[in-house]
Amino acid sequence: MTTVIDNVNRTPPPEGPGPRSVAEAARDKARDKGSLYKPRVPIYPKLVHGQWRRIKWALLILTLAVYYITPWIRWERPGALPDQAVLVDFFGRRFYAFGIQLWPQEVYFITGLLVIAALALFLVTALFGRLWCGYACPQTVWTDLYIYVERAFEGDRNARMRLAAAPWTFDKIWRKGGKHAVWLAVAFGTGGAWIFYFRDAPTLLREFWTGQAPLTSYLSCAILTVTTYVFAGHMREQVCTYMCPWPRIQGAMLDEHSLQVTYRRDRGEARGPHKKGQSWEGRGDCIDCQACVVACPMGIDIRDGAQLECINCGLCIDACDEIMDRVGRPRALIAYDTDFAVAARAAKQPPSYKFVRARTIYYTVALLAVSGLVGWGLANREPLDLHALRDRNPTFVRLHDGSVRNGYTLKIANRTFAPVAVRVDLSGVPGARLSTPGERAGLAVETTVPANEVRALRVFVTANPTDDEASLPATFRVTGGAMSTDADTTFLTGAETAP
Repeated sequence: MTTVIDNVNRTPPPEGPGPRSVAEAARDKARDKGSLYKPRVPIYPKLVHGQWRRIKWALLILTLAVYYITPWIRWERPGALPDQAVLVDFFGRRFYAFGIQLWPQEVYFITGLLVIAALALFLVTALFGRLWCGYACPQTVWTDLYIYVERAFEGDRNARMRLAAAPWTFDKIWRKGGKHAVWLAVAFGTGGAWIFYFRDAPTLLREFWTGQAPLTSYLSCAILTVTTYVFAGHMREQVCTYMCPWPRIQGAMLDEHSLQVTYRRDRGEARGPHKKGQSWEGRGDCIDCQACVVACPMGIDIRDGAQLECINCGLCIDACDEIMDRVGRPRALIAYDTDFAVAARAAKQPPSYKFVRARTIYYTVALLAVSGLVGWGLANREPLDLHALRDRNPTFVRLHDGSVRNGYTLKIANRTFAPVAVRVDLSGVPGARLSTPGERAGLAVETTVPANEVRALRVFVTANPTDDEASLPATFRVTGGAMSTDADTTFLTGAETAP
């Protein structure tokens, strides 16, 4: 009778070893040669179908769409300001995200967003394992895309393995050449899309193909083209295993209650081949078909337990479920589960799932706190900003009539998209008179701050101090329509040097 595993699509190389024995053979060969490094064993993941594969396809399309389309979204802004919705404008020293614009001195908002992203990643990892790595990481997304292109030219796992072992013929050349040509095109599109985030996309596209774009645009596109082609096309799992620090960091966020892709050993052991019609008494559901291994893009065996290389993509779940359907056993022999639940079932106890625990509470509270601070800061962000810099040389000037004059440079930032006429007043210094160079002194000075710019205004403050204080606390106030902002400073009276 034919065993079930004979129907599993897992054709090995001609000499017969499976994926893990190939790796072991390569390691032994490297050891025999005295090498300190294990040579890379090519991994040919088999295409599987199932809910997790469909989710990965959906997220791949979504993330790539966001990446490629976002620079082309228009957002109308007045005057000469850029109409690109998301733009890192180095020349104008601004960051635009739809209705929000951030200035260089507001880098704390960017820092806050990065902290929010990190805390969200920590929380998701503590709850559900490495979902980021398996579904949304750029390395995973582009590697999936490259493997899709590879399958289109070379076929599925078995066909790709046969093609790799075959001699060079016209058929092999055009398939390999076509694959690499499309890979390079995808890599070039990746680099090309990236540079559009830093300059107006339609303008840069025209300049790029006419040779008028800045040199940095060509260099950035070339660098990202090369790295995408190398990382997604050639290094693949090595980037995740050896280059990325996250697999090592995430171990500190996981515990026995974290959901991860798990082989339910209590149900699967003892494993072994199974023939059609054979009884399932006294054995586990795992038929040792290796379907989970050949589907894994990292080339690991999930039945060996939690491993650093596992990205929790769930493809082994789909592969195993397909086999369970064939042999008439329940699905979810491999599933998202916790070590605690697996141990409970092994002890004949009902499994429980504990999502609310100390670390998830800490991450949630921290995430909400930082998100609240950033949101509050953005909501209460002043459209006008003021900084007052007092002259340090000379610190003050005593005029012929006995009055004292201090000089200040006021930097007034207008964060709106329209010019603002402002009035500058000073409080805290009795009888203070304000003036600008060449203008008559008065109770206030007026000026206009252009849209989305900083105006440096030179202001002189003159007063006749009546007390013996060497300095007086003072406050500048800038008012423009319904907007106002203050800046504290000091006024030096020169009392200690008075005749």
